[in-house]
Amino acid sequence: MSTEFPPISRRKFMVTTALGALATVSGVWGIRQFLKKKSRYSIPGAIVGANGKVGHLLRSGVSARPTQFKTIDTVIVGGGISGLSAAWWLKKKKHPDFVLLEMDQEFGGNSASGLNRASAYPWGAHYVPLPGPDAHYVREFFQEAGIIQGYKNGLPVYNEYYLCADAHERLFFQGGWQDGLIPQHGIQADDRQQYQAFFAFVESLKGKRGSDQKLIFNIPMELSSRDPEYLAFDRVSMLEFMRARGWTSRYLNWYVNYCCRDDYGMPHDQVSAWAGLHYFASRSGIAANADSQTVLTWPEGNGFLVKKLRDAVSDHAQNDSLVFSIESTAQGHQVDVLSPVDQSCVRYLAKNVIYSAPRFTAPKVIRGYVDEVQLDYAPWMVANITLKKRPESSGAPLAWDNVSFYSPSLGYIVANHQDLKINHPETVITYYLPLDERSPKIERIAAYQKNHDDWLQEIVPDLEKMHPGITQTITQIDVWVWGHGMVSPGIDYLWSDRRKKFNQSQGTLHFAHSDMSGISIFEEAQYRGVEAAKAVLRSAQA
Repeated sequence: MSTEFPPISRRKFMVTTALGALATVSGVWGIRQFLKKKSRYSIPGAIVGANGKVGHLLRSGVSARPTQFKTIDTVIVGGGISGLSAAWWLKKKKHPDFVLLEMDQEFGGNSASGLNRASAYPWGAHYVPLPGPDAHYVREFFQEAGIIQGYKNGLPVYNEYYLCADAHERLFFQGGWQDGLIPQHGIQADDRQQYQAFFAFVESLKGKRGSDQKLIFNIPMELSSRDPEYLAFDRVSMLEFMRARGWTSRYLNWYVNYCCRDDYGMPHDQVSAWAGLHYFASRSGIAANADSQTVLTWPEGNGFLVKKLRDAVSDHAQNDSLVFSIESTAQGHQVDVLSPVDQSCVRYLAKNVIYSAPRFTAPKVIRGYVDEVQLDYAPWMVANITLKKRPESSGAPLAWDNVSFYSPSLGYIVANHQDLKINHPETVITYYLPLDERSPKIERIAAYQKNHDDWLQEIVPDLEKMHPGITQTITQIDVWVWGHGMVSPGIDYLWSDRRKKFNQSQGTLHFAHSDMSGISIFEEAQYRGVEAAKAVLRSAQA
Protein backbone atom coordinates (compact mmCIF):
# COMPACT_ATOMS: atom_id res chain seq x y z
CA MET A 1 0.00 0.00 0.00
CA SER A 2 1.26 3.45 -0.84
CA THR A 3 2.39 5.65 2.03
CA GLU A 4 0.56 8.67 0.63
CA PHE A 5 -2.53 8.05 2.71
CA PRO A 6 -3.87 8.92 6.18
CA PRO A 7 -1.33 7.97 8.86
CA ILE A 8 -2.15 5.25 11.35
CA SER A 9 -4.13 6.60 14.30
CA ARG A 10 -2.61 6.83 17.77
CA ARG A 11 -5.26 4.45 19.12
CA LYS A 12 -4.63 1.88 16.38
CA PHE A 13 -0.88 2.18 17.00
CA MET A 14 -1.31 1.54 20.70
CA VAL A 15 -3.58 -1.47 20.12
CA THR A 16 -1.18 -2.90 17.53
CA THR A 17 1.76 -2.42 19.91
CA ALA A 18 -0.15 -4.09 22.72
CA LEU A 19 -0.99 -7.05 20.51
CA GLY A 20 2.65 -7.34 19.49
CA ALA A 21 3.76 -7.43 23.10
CA LEU A 22 1.05 -9.93 23.89
CA ALA A 23 2.22 -12.15 21.05
CA THR A 24 5.74 -12.13 22.50
CA VAL A 25 4.49 -13.21 25.91
CA SER A 26 1.59 -15.50 25.12
CA GLY A 27 1.77 -16.40 21.46
CA VAL A 28 -1.15 -16.80 19.10
CA TRP A 29 -3.39 -18.30 21.81
CA GLY A 30 -2.99 -15.17 23.88
CA ILE A 31 -3.96 -12.90 20.99
CA ARG A 32 -7.10 -14.91 20.33
CA GLN A 33 -8.11 -14.76 23.96
CA PHE A 34 -7.40 -11.04 24.05
CA LEU A 35 -9.56 -10.43 21.00
CA LYS A 36 -12.27 -12.67 22.39
CA LYS A 37 -12.41 -10.63 25.58
CA LYS A 38 -12.54 -7.42 23.56
CA SER A 39 -15.64 -8.62 21.67
CA ARG A 40 -18.55 -6.29 22.42
CA TYR A 41 -21.08 -7.09 19.73
CA SER A 42 -23.95 -9.56 19.84
CA ILE A 43 -25.24 -8.95 16.33
CA PRO A 44 -26.74 -12.01 14.63
CA GLY A 45 -25.53 -13.17 11.24
CA ALA A 46 -23.29 -15.68 9.55
CA ILE A 47 -20.41 -16.18 7.17
CA VAL A 48 -22.10 -17.26 3.96
CA GLY A 49 -20.73 -17.76 0.46
CA ALA A 50 -20.13 -20.07 -2.44
CA ASN A 51 -19.94 -23.78 -1.75
CA GLY A 52 -16.25 -23.95 -0.90
CA LYS A 53 -16.53 -27.57 0.19
CA VAL A 54 -17.57 -28.59 -3.32
CA GLY A 55 -14.98 -26.36 -5.01
CA HIS A 56 -12.18 -27.76 -2.85
CA LEU A 57 -12.97 -31.25 -4.15
CA LEU A 58 -10.96 -30.19 -7.19
CA ARG A 59 -7.92 -29.73 -4.96
CA SER A 60 -8.26 -33.03 -3.13
CA GLY A 61 -9.35 -34.98 -6.20
CA VAL A 62 -12.57 -36.76 -7.18
CA SER A 63 -12.49 -40.53 -7.62
CA ALA A 64 -16.07 -41.03 -8.84
CA ARG A 65 -16.58 -43.12 -11.97
CA PRO A 66 -19.28 -42.27 -14.54
CA THR A 67 -22.42 -44.38 -14.57
CA GLN A 68 -24.22 -42.37 -17.26
CA PHE A 69 -22.90 -41.45 -20.71
CA LYS A 70 -24.22 -38.68 -22.97
CA THR A 71 -23.18 -37.29 -26.34
CA ILE A 72 -23.55 -33.56 -26.91
CA ASP A 73 -22.16 -30.87 -29.17
CA THR A 74 -21.02 -28.34 -26.53
CA VAL A 75 -20.41 -28.33 -22.79
CA ILE A 76 -20.08 -24.94 -21.06
CA VAL A 77 -18.21 -25.16 -17.75
CA GLY A 78 -19.07 -22.47 -15.20
CA GLY A 79 -22.27 -20.48 -14.70
CA GLY A 80 -20.87 -17.01 -14.09
CA ILE A 81 -21.51 -14.12 -16.47
CA SER A 82 -19.18 -15.49 -19.17
CA GLY A 83 -20.72 -18.97 -19.15
CA LEU A 84 -24.26 -17.60 -19.08
CA SER A 85 -23.40 -15.25 -21.95
CA ALA A 86 -21.95 -18.08 -24.03
CA ALA A 87 -25.16 -20.05 -23.48
CA TRP A 88 -27.30 -16.99 -24.29
CA TRP A 89 -25.50 -16.51 -27.60
CA LEU A 90 -25.68 -20.17 -28.64
CA LYS A 91 -29.40 -20.23 -27.96
CA LYS A 92 -29.91 -16.94 -29.80
CA LYS A 93 -28.20 -18.40 -32.85
CA LYS A 94 -30.35 -21.56 -32.68
CA HIS A 95 -27.54 -23.89 -31.69
CA PRO A 96 -29.51 -25.95 -29.15
CA ASP A 97 -27.25 -28.94 -28.48
CA PHE A 98 -25.39 -27.64 -25.42
CA VAL A 99 -25.45 -27.80 -21.64
CA LEU A 100 -24.30 -25.21 -19.09
CA LEU A 101 -22.87 -26.74 -15.90
CA GLU A 102 -22.45 -24.83 -12.64
CA MET A 103 -20.95 -26.49 -9.55
CA ASP A 104 -22.80 -24.29 -7.05
CA GLN A 105 -26.48 -24.12 -6.17
CA GLU A 106 -26.77 -20.66 -7.74
CA PHE A 107 -25.52 -19.16 -10.98
CA GLY A 108 -23.71 -15.84 -11.27
CA GLY A 109 -20.18 -16.16 -9.91
CA ASN A 110 -19.12 -12.86 -8.33
CA SER A 111 -22.42 -11.31 -9.45
CA ALA A 112 -24.24 -13.32 -6.76
CA SER A 113 -27.06 -11.70 -4.78
CA GLY A 114 -29.32 -12.27 -1.78
CA LEU A 115 -32.70 -11.27 -0.37
CA ASN A 116 -34.26 -10.60 3.02
CA ARG A 117 -37.41 -8.83 4.23
CA ALA A 118 -35.82 -5.40 3.92
CA SER A 119 -34.38 -5.66 0.41
CA ALA A 120 -32.58 -7.65 -2.23
CA TYR A 121 -28.83 -6.96 -2.15
CA PRO A 122 -25.62 -7.78 -4.05
CA TRP A 123 -22.84 -10.04 -2.86
CA GLY A 124 -20.39 -8.74 -5.46
CA ALA A 125 -20.69 -6.76 -8.70
CA HIS A 126 -23.42 -4.18 -8.32
CA TYR A 127 -23.56 -1.87 -11.35
CA VAL A 128 -22.77 -1.43 -15.05
CA PRO A 129 -21.77 1.92 -16.61
CA LEU A 130 -23.77 3.03 -19.63
CA PRO A 131 -22.37 0.83 -22.42
CA GLY A 132 -20.34 2.62 -25.09
CA PRO A 133 -20.87 2.37 -28.85
CA ASP A 134 -18.55 -0.64 -29.26
CA ALA A 135 -20.20 -2.70 -26.51
CA HIS A 136 -22.54 -4.27 -29.08
CA TYR A 137 -23.21 -7.46 -27.14
CA VAL A 138 -24.15 -5.51 -23.99
CA ARG A 139 -26.57 -3.29 -25.86
CA GLU A 140 -28.16 -6.25 -27.62
CA PHE A 141 -28.68 -8.09 -24.36
CA PHE A 142 -29.91 -4.96 -22.59
CA GLN A 143 -32.53 -4.42 -25.28
CA GLU A 144 -33.75 -8.01 -24.96
CA ALA A 145 -33.87 -7.66 -21.16
CA GLY A 146 -35.90 -4.44 -21.28
CA ILE A 147 -33.08 -2.34 -19.86
CA ILE A 148 -32.88 -0.43 -23.13
CA GLN A 149 -36.43 0.41 -24.21
CA GLY A 150 -35.65 1.81 -27.63
CA TYR A 151 -33.61 4.50 -29.34
CA LYS A 152 -34.16 8.22 -29.79
CA ASN A 153 -32.02 10.19 -32.23
CA GLY A 154 -29.66 7.21 -32.32
CA LEU A 155 -29.21 7.16 -28.55
CA PRO A 156 -30.50 4.40 -26.26
CA VAL A 157 -33.43 5.14 -23.97
CA TYR A 158 -32.97 3.34 -20.65
CA ASN A 159 -35.64 2.09 -18.29
CA GLU A 160 -35.81 4.87 -15.69
CA TYR A 161 -36.14 2.35 -12.86
CA TYR A 162 -32.66 1.01 -13.60
CA LEU A 163 -30.80 4.32 -13.80
CA CYS A 164 -29.11 5.11 -10.49
CA ALA A 165 -31.29 7.56 -8.58
CA ASP A 166 -29.90 10.75 -7.03
CA ALA A 167 -27.82 11.16 -4.96
CA HIS A 168 -25.15 9.04 -6.62
CA GLU A 169 -22.17 9.30 -4.26
CA ARG A 170 -20.73 11.14 -1.29
CA LEU A 171 -17.55 11.20 0.81
CA PHE A 172 -17.05 11.33 4.57
CA PHE A 173 -14.23 13.85 4.94
CA GLN A 174 -13.10 16.15 7.73
CA GLY A 175 -15.99 15.32 10.04
CA GLY A 176 -18.88 15.52 7.60
CA TRP A 177 -20.32 14.28 4.34
CA GLN A 178 -19.73 16.06 1.02
CA ASP A 179 -21.15 15.47 -2.47
CA GLY A 180 -18.92 13.42 -4.78
CA LEU A 181 -15.91 11.26 -3.95
CA ILE A 182 -13.10 13.76 -4.56
CA PRO A 183 -12.04 15.60 -1.37
CA GLN A 184 -13.04 19.28 -1.63
CA HIS A 185 -13.17 21.03 1.72
CA GLY A 186 -10.04 22.50 3.27
CA ILE A 187 -7.64 21.46 0.51
CA GLN A 188 -4.91 23.67 -0.94
CA ALA A 189 -4.80 25.52 -4.25
CA ASP A 190 -2.08 23.16 -5.48
CA ASP A 191 -4.37 20.20 -4.87
CA ARG A 192 -7.09 21.81 -6.99
CA GLN A 193 -4.61 22.55 -9.76
CA GLN A 194 -3.55 18.90 -9.78
CA TYR A 195 -7.20 17.84 -9.88
CA GLN A 196 -7.73 20.02 -12.93
CA ALA A 197 -4.59 18.76 -14.69
CA PHE A 198 -5.35 15.10 -14.03
CA PHE A 199 -8.97 15.23 -15.15
CA ALA A 200 -8.12 17.35 -18.18
CA PHE A 201 -5.61 14.66 -19.16
CA VAL A 202 -8.19 11.92 -18.64
CA GLU A 203 -10.74 13.86 -20.68
CA SER A 204 -8.24 14.24 -23.52
CA LEU A 205 -7.95 10.45 -23.71
CA LYS A 206 -11.67 9.85 -24.08
CA GLY A 207 -12.48 9.26 -27.71
CA LYS A 208 -8.82 9.62 -28.69
CA ARG A 209 -7.49 7.17 -31.26
CA GLY A 210 -4.07 5.65 -31.68
CA SER A 211 -1.99 5.33 -34.83
CA ASP A 212 -4.12 2.31 -35.86
CA GLN A 213 -7.27 4.47 -35.63
CA LYS A 214 -8.66 2.44 -32.75
CA LEU A 215 -9.79 4.03 -29.50
CA ILE A 216 -6.91 4.10 -27.03
CA PHE A 217 -9.17 2.88 -24.23
CA ASN A 218 -12.22 0.87 -25.13
CA ILE A 219 -14.72 -1.57 -23.68
CA PRO A 220 -14.34 -4.42 -24.50
CA MET A 221 -10.64 -3.81 -23.88
CA GLU A 222 -9.60 -6.13 -26.71
CA LEU A 223 -10.90 -3.49 -29.14
CA SER A 224 -8.46 -0.89 -27.79
CA SER A 225 -5.58 0.58 -29.80
CA ARG A 226 -2.27 -1.26 -30.07
CA ASP A 227 -0.38 2.01 -30.49
CA PRO A 228 2.99 1.39 -28.74
CA GLU A 229 2.97 4.88 -27.21
CA TYR A 230 -0.04 3.98 -25.09
CA LEU A 231 0.65 0.29 -24.54
CA ALA A 232 3.81 1.47 -22.76
CA PHE A 233 1.51 2.68 -19.95
CA ASP A 234 1.05 -0.98 -19.04
CA ARG A 235 4.68 -1.32 -18.01
CA VAL A 236 4.56 1.14 -15.10
CA SER A 237 2.29 1.40 -12.10
CA MET A 238 -0.44 4.01 -11.88
CA LEU A 239 1.38 5.57 -8.92
CA GLU A 240 4.64 5.87 -10.91
CA PHE A 241 2.75 7.34 -13.84
CA MET A 242 1.20 10.02 -11.64
CA ARG A 243 4.44 10.90 -9.86
CA ALA A 244 6.24 11.31 -13.19
CA ARG A 245 3.69 13.98 -14.11
CA GLY A 246 3.89 15.79 -10.78
CA TRP A 247 0.52 14.54 -9.55
CA THR A 248 1.56 14.05 -5.97
CA SER A 249 -1.44 15.54 -4.15
CA ARG A 250 -2.37 13.35 -1.21
CA TYR A 251 -6.06 13.81 -2.00
CA LEU A 252 -5.81 13.11 -5.71
CA ASN A 253 -3.74 10.01 -5.00
CA TRP A 254 -6.27 8.86 -2.42
CA TYR A 255 -9.04 9.14 -5.01
CA VAL A 256 -7.15 7.32 -7.79
CA ASN A 257 -6.06 4.66 -5.31
CA TYR A 258 -9.70 4.25 -4.24
CA CYS A 259 -10.75 3.80 -7.89
CA CYS A 260 -8.08 1.15 -8.52
CA ARG A 261 -9.04 -0.75 -5.38
CA ASP A 262 -12.72 -0.46 -6.34
CA ASP A 263 -12.39 -1.87 -9.86
CA TYR A 264 -9.32 -4.10 -9.51
CA GLY A 265 -8.96 -5.01 -5.83
CA MET A 266 -5.40 -3.66 -5.79
CA PRO A 267 -3.82 -0.31 -4.77
CA HIS A 268 -2.53 1.99 -7.47
CA ASP A 269 1.11 1.18 -6.80
CA GLN A 270 0.38 -2.36 -8.04
CA VAL A 271 -2.09 -1.64 -10.87
CA SER A 272 -0.68 -0.88 -14.31
CA ALA A 273 -1.12 2.71 -15.49
CA TRP A 274 -2.94 1.44 -18.59
CA ALA A 275 -5.52 -0.25 -16.39
CA GLY A 276 -5.71 2.76 -14.06
CA LEU A 277 -6.38 5.14 -16.94
CA HIS A 278 -8.79 2.69 -18.57
CA TYR A 279 -11.02 3.03 -15.51
CA PHE A 280 -11.50 6.73 -16.28
CA ALA A 281 -11.09 7.05 -20.06
CA SER A 282 -13.00 4.03 -21.37
CA ARG A 283 -16.45 4.97 -20.13
CA SER A 284 -17.96 6.53 -23.22
CA GLY A 285 -21.61 5.57 -22.92
CA ILE A 286 -24.29 8.17 -23.59
CA ALA A 287 -28.05 7.99 -23.43
CA ALA A 288 -31.10 9.88 -24.60
CA ASN A 289 -32.44 10.12 -21.06
CA ALA A 290 -29.43 10.09 -18.74
CA ASP A 291 -26.17 11.84 -17.98
CA SER A 292 -23.09 10.04 -19.30
CA GLN A 293 -21.78 9.47 -15.76
CA THR A 294 -24.93 7.65 -14.66
CA VAL A 295 -24.71 3.93 -13.97
CA LEU A 296 -27.27 1.15 -14.19
CA THR A 297 -28.00 -0.58 -10.92
CA TRP A 298 -30.53 -2.74 -9.14
CA PRO A 299 -31.15 -3.68 -5.47
CA GLU A 300 -29.59 -7.10 -6.11
CA GLY A 301 -26.78 -5.53 -8.15
CA ASN A 302 -25.70 -7.53 -11.18
CA GLY A 303 -27.68 -10.44 -9.79
CA PHE A 304 -30.50 -8.83 -11.78
CA LEU A 305 -28.54 -9.51 -14.98
CA VAL A 306 -27.74 -13.05 -13.83
CA LYS A 307 -31.46 -13.79 -13.48
CA LYS A 308 -32.22 -12.41 -16.94
CA LEU A 309 -29.48 -14.55 -18.51
CA ARG A 310 -30.35 -17.64 -16.50
CA ASP A 311 -34.02 -17.39 -17.41
CA ALA A 312 -33.10 -17.10 -21.10
CA VAL A 313 -31.17 -20.41 -21.02
CA SER A 314 -32.92 -22.24 -18.18
CA ASP A 315 -33.69 -25.31 -20.33
CA HIS A 316 -29.93 -25.81 -20.87
CA ALA A 317 -28.61 -24.94 -17.40
CA GLN A 318 -27.76 -27.36 -14.59
CA ASN A 319 -26.60 -26.35 -11.12
CA ASP A 320 -25.01 -28.67 -8.53
CA SER A 321 -22.85 -30.03 -11.35
CA LEU A 322 -19.13 -30.13 -10.62
CA VAL A 323 -16.97 -30.66 -13.72
CA PHE A 324 -13.91 -32.39 -12.30
CA SER A 325 -12.22 -33.84 -15.37
CA ILE A 326 -11.86 -32.84 -19.01
CA GLU A 327 -9.81 -35.11 -21.24
CA SER A 328 -9.35 -34.50 -24.95
CA THR A 329 -9.35 -37.55 -27.24
CA ALA A 330 -9.49 -38.16 -30.99
CA GLN A 331 -13.28 -38.50 -30.65
CA GLY A 332 -13.79 -35.24 -28.73
CA HIS A 333 -13.70 -34.18 -25.11
CA GLN A 334 -14.62 -36.46 -22.23
CA VAL A 335 -16.22 -34.25 -19.58
CA ASP A 336 -16.86 -35.90 -16.21
CA VAL A 337 -19.43 -34.28 -13.94
CA LEU A 338 -20.19 -35.04 -10.29
CA SER A 339 -23.48 -34.24 -8.57
CA PRO A 340 -22.59 -33.28 -4.99
CA VAL A 341 -26.23 -33.90 -4.04
CA ASP A 342 -26.37 -37.66 -4.75
CA GLN A 343 -22.72 -38.36 -5.74
CA SER A 344 -23.79 -39.58 -9.18
CA CYS A 345 -21.37 -39.10 -12.07
CA VAL A 346 -22.10 -38.38 -15.74
CA ARG A 347 -19.63 -38.43 -18.63
CA TYR A 348 -20.35 -36.18 -21.61
CA LEU A 349 -18.64 -36.80 -24.94
CA ALA A 350 -18.57 -33.31 -26.45
CA LYS A 351 -17.30 -31.89 -29.72
CA ASN A 352 -16.65 -28.52 -28.06
CA VAL A 353 -15.97 -27.30 -24.56
CA ILE A 354 -16.23 -23.69 -23.39
CA TYR A 355 -14.28 -23.37 -20.15
CA SER A 356 -15.86 -20.41 -18.36
CA ALA A 357 -14.52 -21.07 -14.88
CA PRO A 358 -11.65 -18.97 -13.49
CA ARG A 359 -8.42 -20.12 -15.08
CA PHE A 360 -6.68 -20.98 -11.82
CA THR A 361 -9.01 -24.02 -11.66
CA ALA A 362 -7.98 -25.34 -15.11
CA PRO A 363 -4.88 -27.35 -14.02
CA LYS A 364 -7.11 -29.28 -11.61
CA VAL A 365 -9.72 -30.05 -14.26
CA ILE A 366 -8.20 -30.17 -17.76
CA ARG A 367 -5.89 -33.13 -18.28
CA GLY A 368 -2.48 -32.02 -19.52
CA TYR A 369 -3.17 -28.32 -18.97
CA VAL A 370 -0.04 -26.41 -17.97
CA ASP A 371 -0.57 -23.19 -16.03
CA GLU A 372 2.14 -21.06 -17.65
CA VAL A 373 0.67 -17.71 -16.58
CA GLN A 374 0.21 -17.06 -12.88
CA LEU A 375 -2.54 -14.53 -12.25
CA ASP A 376 -3.31 -12.55 -9.12
CA TYR A 377 -6.88 -12.88 -7.89
CA ALA A 378 -7.83 -10.24 -5.36
CA PRO A 379 -9.58 -11.47 -2.20
CA TRP A 380 -12.54 -9.47 -0.88
CA MET A 381 -14.87 -9.36 2.07
CA VAL A 382 -18.43 -8.20 1.44
CA ALA A 383 -20.94 -7.68 4.27
CA ASN A 384 -24.64 -7.08 3.97
CA ILE A 385 -25.90 -5.14 6.98
CA THR A 386 -29.60 -4.86 7.77
CA LEU A 387 -30.64 -1.68 9.61
CA LYS A 388 -33.84 -0.68 11.39
CA LYS A 389 -33.58 2.72 9.74
CA ARG A 390 -31.41 4.53 7.26
CA PRO A 391 -28.11 5.94 8.60
CA GLU A 392 -28.19 9.46 9.99
CA SER A 393 -25.45 11.91 9.10
CA SER A 394 -24.63 15.58 8.63
CA GLY A 395 -23.77 17.32 5.38
CA ALA A 396 -24.64 15.72 2.06
CA PRO A 397 -27.68 13.39 2.21
CA LEU A 398 -27.47 9.61 2.05
CA ALA A 399 -26.37 8.50 -1.43
CA TRP A 400 -26.24 5.22 -3.32
CA ASP A 401 -22.44 5.03 -2.83
CA ASN A 402 -21.05 6.21 0.53
CA VAL A 403 -17.29 6.28 1.11
CA SER A 404 -15.04 7.34 3.98
CA PHE A 405 -11.68 8.98 3.32
CA TYR A 406 -10.41 7.42 6.54
CA SER A 407 -11.51 3.82 6.04
CA PRO A 408 -9.61 0.83 4.62
CA SER A 409 -12.94 -0.23 3.13
CA LEU A 410 -14.58 1.15 0.00
CA GLY A 411 -17.54 2.22 2.11
CA TYR A 412 -21.02 0.94 1.37
CA ILE A 413 -23.84 1.17 -1.10
CA VAL A 414 -27.49 1.38 -0.12
CA ALA A 415 -29.00 -1.72 -1.69
CA ASN A 416 -32.56 -0.39 -1.76
CA HIS A 417 -31.55 3.10 -2.90
CA GLN A 418 -33.85 2.62 -5.91
CA ASP A 419 -36.80 1.72 -3.66
CA LEU A 420 -39.93 3.75 -4.47
CA LYS A 421 -41.83 2.64 -1.35
CA ILE A 422 -42.87 5.33 1.10
CA ASN A 423 -42.42 4.86 4.85
CA HIS A 424 -40.06 1.92 4.46
CA PRO A 425 -37.47 2.58 7.18
CA GLU A 426 -35.60 -0.75 7.05
CA THR A 427 -32.66 -0.87 4.72
CA VAL A 428 -29.68 -3.00 3.71
CA ILE A 429 -26.24 -1.52 3.15
CA THR A 430 -23.57 -3.51 1.33
CA TYR A 431 -20.06 -2.97 2.69
CA TYR A 432 -17.01 -3.71 0.52
CA LEU A 433 -13.49 -4.40 1.79
CA PRO A 434 -10.72 -5.40 -0.66
CA LEU A 435 -8.13 -7.42 1.23
CA ASP A 436 -5.06 -5.82 -0.28
CA GLU A 437 -2.65 -4.87 2.50
CA ARG A 438 -0.52 -7.99 1.91
CA SER A 439 -0.13 -10.50 -0.90
CA PRO A 440 -3.37 -12.11 -2.13
CA LYS A 441 -2.30 -15.53 -0.81
CA ILE A 442 -1.57 -14.25 2.69
CA GLU A 443 -4.78 -12.22 2.79
CA ARG A 444 -6.78 -15.22 1.57
CA ILE A 445 -5.42 -17.48 4.31
CA ALA A 446 -6.00 -14.84 6.99
CA ALA A 447 -9.55 -14.17 5.81
CA TYR A 448 -10.55 -17.83 5.95
CA GLN A 449 -9.29 -18.07 9.53
CA LYS A 450 -11.59 -15.31 10.78
CA ASN A 451 -14.93 -16.05 12.39
CA HIS A 452 -18.07 -13.93 12.30
CA ASP A 453 -17.14 -11.99 15.44
CA ASP A 454 -13.69 -11.16 14.02
CA TRP A 455 -15.36 -9.52 11.03
CA LEU A 456 -17.81 -7.61 13.24
CA GLN A 457 -14.86 -6.04 15.06
CA GLU A 458 -13.64 -4.62 11.75
CA ILE A 459 -16.98 -3.60 10.25
CA VAL A 460 -18.91 -2.06 13.17
CA PRO A 461 -16.25 0.38 14.47
CA ASP A 462 -15.67 1.58 10.91
CA LEU A 463 -19.39 2.30 10.47
CA GLU A 464 -19.51 4.01 13.88
CA LYS A 465 -16.86 6.52 12.74
CA MET A 466 -19.10 7.48 9.84
CA HIS A 467 -22.39 7.24 11.75
CA PRO A 468 -22.08 7.48 15.56
CA GLY A 469 -24.76 5.30 17.16
CA ILE A 470 -25.43 3.16 14.09
CA THR A 471 -24.70 -0.02 16.07
CA GLN A 472 -28.06 0.31 17.85
CA THR A 473 -29.88 0.15 14.52
CA ILE A 474 -28.13 -2.96 13.16
CA THR A 475 -30.28 -6.11 13.24
CA GLN A 476 -28.07 -8.47 11.23
CA ILE A 477 -24.68 -8.68 9.53
CA ASP A 478 -23.89 -11.45 7.06
CA VAL A 479 -20.41 -11.80 5.58
CA TRP A 480 -19.13 -13.32 2.33
CA VAL A 481 -15.40 -13.88 1.78
CA TRP A 482 -14.34 -14.02 -1.85
CA GLY A 483 -11.00 -15.83 -1.74
CA HIS A 484 -10.47 -15.30 -5.48
CA GLY A 485 -12.79 -12.35 -5.94
CA MET A 486 -11.50 -10.97 -9.22
CA VAL A 487 -8.49 -11.05 -11.50
CA SER A 488 -6.19 -8.06 -10.98
CA PRO A 489 -4.36 -6.24 -13.81
CA GLY A 490 -0.84 -6.02 -12.46
CA ILE A 491 2.08 -4.27 -14.12
CA ASP A 492 3.15 -5.47 -17.58
CA TYR A 493 0.42 -8.06 -18.07
CA LEU A 494 -2.53 -6.68 -20.04
CA TRP A 495 -0.60 -6.17 -23.28
CA SER A 496 2.09 -8.79 -22.78
CA ASP A 497 2.71 -11.89 -24.90
CA ARG A 498 1.81 -13.89 -21.77
CA ARG A 499 -1.81 -12.77 -21.87
CA LYS A 500 -1.99 -13.26 -25.64
CA LYS A 501 -0.89 -16.88 -25.23
CA PHE A 502 -3.18 -17.29 -22.22
CA ASN A 503 -6.20 -16.48 -24.42
CA GLN A 504 -5.57 -19.05 -27.14
CA SER A 505 -7.98 -21.94 -27.64
CA GLN A 506 -6.76 -25.52 -27.52
CA GLY A 507 -8.39 -26.97 -30.60
CA THR A 508 -12.12 -27.09 -29.88
CA LEU A 509 -11.59 -26.31 -26.19
CA HIS A 510 -12.25 -22.58 -25.87
CA PHE A 511 -11.77 -20.35 -22.85
CA ALA A 512 -14.20 -17.70 -21.66
CA HIS A 513 -13.81 -15.67 -18.48
CA SER A 514 -13.09 -12.06 -17.54
CA ASP A 515 -9.63 -13.17 -16.41
CA MET A 516 -8.78 -13.38 -20.13
CA SER A 517 -9.17 -9.60 -20.21
CA GLY A 518 -7.45 -9.04 -16.89
CA ILE A 519 -10.34 -6.73 -15.97
CA SER A 520 -13.22 -8.20 -13.99
CA ILE A 521 -16.31 -6.32 -15.17
CA PHE A 522 -19.62 -7.47 -16.66
CA GLU A 523 -18.80 -6.23 -20.16
CA GLU A 524 -15.53 -8.17 -20.33
CA ALA A 525 -17.04 -11.40 -19.00
CA GLN A 526 -19.92 -11.15 -21.47
CA TYR A 527 -17.56 -10.41 -24.38
CA ARG A 528 -15.40 -13.46 -23.59
CA GLY A 529 -18.44 -15.70 -23.33
CA VAL A 530 -19.94 -14.54 -26.62
CA GLU A 531 -16.60 -14.75 -28.46
CA ALA A 532 -16.16 -18.36 -27.29
CA ALA A 533 -19.69 -19.17 -28.44
CA LYS A 534 -18.93 -17.64 -31.84
CA ALA A 535 -15.84 -19.87 -32.11
CA VAL A 536 -18.09 -22.90 -31.54
CA LEU A 537 -20.49 -21.69 -34.25
CA ARG A 538 -17.63 -21.18 -36.70
CA SER A 539 -16.40 -24.73 -36.17
CA ALA A 540 -19.95 -26.03 -36.78
CA GLN A 541 -20.05 -24.22 -40.13
CA ALA A 542 -16.60 -25.41 -41.24
